[in-house]
Amino acid sequence: MQVDISAHPARRLATVRHVGPYNQIGRAFAHLGHTLGPWMPELAETGAMLALYHDDPRSVPPEALRADAAMVVPEDFVLPPGLTEQHLPAGRYASTEHVGPYEQLGDVWQRFMGEWLPASGERAAASPSVETYLNNPETTLRAEWRTRLSIPLA
Repeated sequence: MQVDISAHPARRLATVRHVGPYNQIGRAFAHLGHTLGPWMPELAETGAMLALYHDDPRSVPPEALRADAAMVVPEDFVLPPGLTEQHLPAGRYASTEHVGPYEQLGDVWQRFMGEWLPASGERAAASPSVETYLNNPETTLRAEWRTRLSIPLA
């Protein structure tokens, strides 16, 4: 597993909360995309689609897991009704990239958090872990979907 550690800037997000198994966050993304629809061409040029994961699935029951579907938005963007503003703090993040279907991300997270993090000597910060979707799944073959997984570091 190739992991890079780098500084990430603070980011302002428009979000939709999802509570339940992480692999069911697609409904929150559908709501986010529908709500931001009129602004998506403009936002897609400067922002990124993200997922924020707040809980450790090894210690929180699947039905209680908290996640957010998110879009990076400019500071002056007025959020439409139905979306919540959140901020990701600036800081050091460990990141790895996955190429392939989203269904494989759970296994990648397991290796990243369960193997790489303990062996690295680093500690996770008290901030959500992040998935950044690097290409558009509607226009890219599933085998070529690129996702950056990032762990905030203490």
